[in-house]
Amino acid sequence: MTFNGWLQIVVFLALIFAVTKPLGVFMARVFARERTFLDPVLRPIERLLYRVTGVDETHEMRWTEYATTMLLFSVVSMLVLYLIQRIQGVLPFNPQHLGAVAPEHLAFNTAASFTTNTNWQAYSGETTMSYFTQMAGLAYHNFVSAAVGLALAIAFIRGIARRQMQTIGNFWVDMVRASLWVLLPFCIVGALLLVSQGVVQNLKPYDTVKLVEPQLVQRAGPDGKLVVDASGKPVMDSVTTQTIAQGPVASQEIIKEWGTNGGGFFNANSSHPFENPTPLSNLIEMFSIFAVSAGLTYTLGRMTGSAGHGWAVWAAMAILFLAGVTVAYWAESKGNPLYPPTVDQRAGDSQPGGNMEGKEVRFGIAASALFATVTTDASCGAINGWHDSFTPLGGMVPLVNIMLSEVIFGGVGSGMYGMLIYVVLAVFIAGLMVGRTPEYLGKKIEAYDVKMAMLVSLVFPLVILSLTGISLVKEFGTVGISNPGPHGLSQVLYAFTSVAGNNGSAFGGLTVNTLWYDTATAFTMLLGRFFMIVPMLAIAGNLAQKKYVPPSLGTFPVTTPLFTVLLIGVILILGALTFFPALSLGPILEHLLLHAGKTF
Repeated sequence: MTFNGWLQIVVFLALIFAVTKPLGVFMARVFARERTFLDPVLRPIERLLYRVTGVDETHEMRWTEYATTMLLFSVVSMLVLYLIQRIQGVLPFNPQHLGAVAPEHLAFNTAASFTTNTNWQAYSGETTMSYFTQMAGLAYHNFVSAAVGLALAIAFIRGIARRQMQTIGNFWVDMVRASLWVLLPFCIVGALLLVSQGVVQNLKPYDTVKLVEPQLVQRAGPDGKLVVDASGKPVMDSVTTQTIAQGPVASQEIIKEWGTNGGGFFNANSSHPFENPTPLSNLIEMFSIFAVSAGLTYTLGRMTGSAGHGWAVWAAMAILFLAGVTVAYWAESKGNPLYPPTVDQRAGDSQPGGNMEGKEVRFGIAASALFATVTTDASCGAINGWHDSFTPLGGMVPLVNIMLSEVIFGGVGSGMYGMLIYVVLAVFIAGLMVGRTPEYLGKKIEAYDVKMAMLVSLVFPLVILSLTGISLVKEFGTVGISNPGPHGLSQVLYAFTSVAGNNGSAFGGLTVNTLWYDTATAFTMLLGRFFMIVPMLAIAGNLAQKKYVPPSLGTFPVTTPLFTVLLIGVILILGALTFFPALSLGPILEHLLLHAGKTF
C-alpha cells in the first residue's frame, strides 16, 4: 500500500463528493419539469416523441399502471433485442460478416441481460456481435435500461415526497427525461473525452497484421473447447497473423459506465487498451460509474425537502465504499503468501510488490482494487482486472458488495431504490427500539410497507443460494468449474450473485455459455430485476397516499450520524445473516487454506 495508491482513492471520492450536489440539483429540476439549460434543445425533441408515440405527458399513473407499463416496455425491448441477434447476419453494419448469434439460449441470455441492465456476457463481443447489434441492440438497451432504473428511483422518491396522492408520476415521461436530459448529453461529452484518450470509434472492418515472429497457440474446436491428441497433449497451431478488432467503441464505452451497464465491446472489457487506454480514461470511467447514483442522494434530499437526509444516505454509502476498497487494496498489496520471499523481506511476507496477477500494468494494484470495488458497489460490472485472479479476500470484496444489494451508491436508479428499502427497514427497527410507530420523513411506516420491503430482501438471497446449490451438486453445473474446492464454489456463487444483483461482472474461470448457465442466469436476471421492482413500487404507491405526520419528540431523526450508523448496521447485519455461511465455505476458507500452504 502506497501514498500514491491512497491518493488515487481519496481524489476519486473527492470528485464524487464534488459532483453530488450540482448533478443532484440538475436531476431534481429535470424530473420536477423545471427549466434547465438544456431545455431549448431537448424540449422540442421531447414534445415530438410524445406526439409520434401518442403519449399524454400530463397523465399521472398509479403505481400499478406505472409497473405494468414498465414491464410491457421491458418485454417488448427484450424481444426486439433477441430478434436482432438472431437475424444479424442479414442486417447492415456487419463488415466481419458475422452470422446469427447462436445457440438460441445464448441470444435469450443476452437479451435478458441487457434488458435488465445486467449486461452479463457469456460471449466474446468482438467475435459474436456485429456493429449493428452492438449499436442498435446493446447500446440502445444500455440507455433505456438505465433510464428505466432512474425513472423507478424518481417514482419512489415521489412516493415519499407526496401527500395523500394516488399517483407517482408518468413512466413514459420519466424514462424520456432520464434518457434525453441525464444520459445522452453527458455521454456525448464523455465519448469525446474517451476518444481524446485513444478509445476507438469507427465503423471500419477489422485489420489483419503480420506478426514479427510466428506464435504457437492451442487449437480450439468448433465448440470453443481446446483440442488435445490421443495422448492428451494439446494440439498446437503456428499463427503468423493477428486480427485487430475495432469499431464504435467510445460511444458504447461511456454509456456502459454512465448508465452502470458494464457490457464491454471487447471480451477483455475495460482492461482492453481500445476501451480504456490511459490512467485518465480509467478515472473518467470510474467517475462515470458513481456520478449519477451519488447525485441521486442529493435529489432525494431536495425532492423530499430534507437535504440533511440525502447527505446522511450519501455518508452511509461513502463509509461502506471506503471499507470495501480498503480491504481490497490491503489484500492485493499483501499478495500471495506462498510466493518465495526476497532477501530484503521479513520471513513470512508475501510476494514483493503485491499481487499483480490479473491486473493491467497500466493501472496497477491500487487502481485495479479501486475499479473492482466501484464497479461492484454499483450494478455496473465493467472490469479492468480479473477478479478470479485476486487474492481470496480481495476477490471477496466485489462479491460482498453485490451481496449487499449494490446499494453503496449502486446502479443508476437501482442503487437508490435499493437503499430506500434498507431505509424503510432501518426506520422500522428504530421505531421498535423506542416503542412507537416508525415514521419516515413525515410518513408512518406500517405493516404493508415492511412486508413489501422484506419481500424485496428475501427474493434476492433465495434465488442466489438456491441456484448456486443446484449448480454445485449437479454435473451440468460442476462441469464448468475450472478450479476445485472453495475457489470453484466462489466462481459459481459469484456468477449467480452477479446476475441476481444485475451487476454482470464475472469472477472468471467458469464456463457459462452452456444450456444450464445461459438459461438459469437469464431467469435469475429477470427475477433479480423485476421481482424487486414491483414490491418497491407498491411501497412508493402506499407512501404517496399517506398523510403527513409532523415530527415529535419521539420521532427518530433521519438526518443525523446516528441514523447513518443504524443504516450501515442494518445493511451489514442483513447481508451477514444471509450470506456468511456461503462466504465461509468460499473465499474465507480459501484464504485460510492458502495461508496453511494448500492450493487448488
